[in-house]
Amino acid sequence: MPDANSDKAARAVLLIEDDRDLCSLMTDYFVHHGFDVEAAHDGRQGLARALEGSFDLIILDVMLPVLDGFEVLRQVRKRSATPVIMLTARTAPSDRISGLDTGADDYLPKPFDPEELLARMRAVLRRTGRSDPVVQDVEAGGVRLNPQTREVWYLGDPVEITSLEFEVLEVLVRAAGRTVSRDELAAAVYQRRSTPYERSLDVHISHLRKKLERDDRTPIRTIRGVGYQFAPVTEVEP
Repeated sequence: MPDANSDKAARAVLLIEDDRDLCSLMTDYFVHHGFDVEAAHDGRQGLARALEGSFDLIILDVMLPVLDGFEVLRQVRKRSATPVIMLTARTAPSDRISGLDTGADDYLPKPFDPEELLARMRAVLRRTGRSDPVVQDVEAGGVRLNPQTREVWYLGDPVEITSLEFEVLEVLVRAAGRTVSRDELAAAVYQRRSTPYERSLDVHISHLRKKLERDDRTPIRTIRGVGYQFAPVTEVEP
């Protein structure tokens, strides 16, 4: 059963990865979150499907049999603007730079957290304009967001927030009731992991708490050492 917080219409994803067990796990995970996933297990097959099919996103491993991921990406970019997220166990900066220079939209080292990859997928789809054309309001715990106009209401009242505050709040509201890690938030907002000394997320969270505070209560919790959680105000202790 798809996640209630996933996009209303399934987005088509091509997964080019030679590890069949990983493919199976990733397919199950992303189908659960509202994506329609097709897998290819070598570079030649993956390139053929990328050029023949109509996909919203391609997830491409670098180390593939027959054709490696960089060559697949080069050939795809000659004929297609479909967004591509590259995955690899090769973590040298030169590999990341090569992938991005060749035309990748994002680059994630293995092993990776599936929630982080999911956040990056959604961020890439938003940036490239491949989200659903009919945008539904997002609602939870008295908060309503319009992702198209980027307007926010809390308990029926409009709330003025910045663009980055909107990005943070949207991730939290879509995940209402679930703890969202700092890395997941940073991936969605900045397209990278958070750093131990980075305080910008804390500043945005602090501002959002103040803007959503009613009767000394706020729907945004800090889960110490883990991340943040959005919960209905009636469930939050003063």
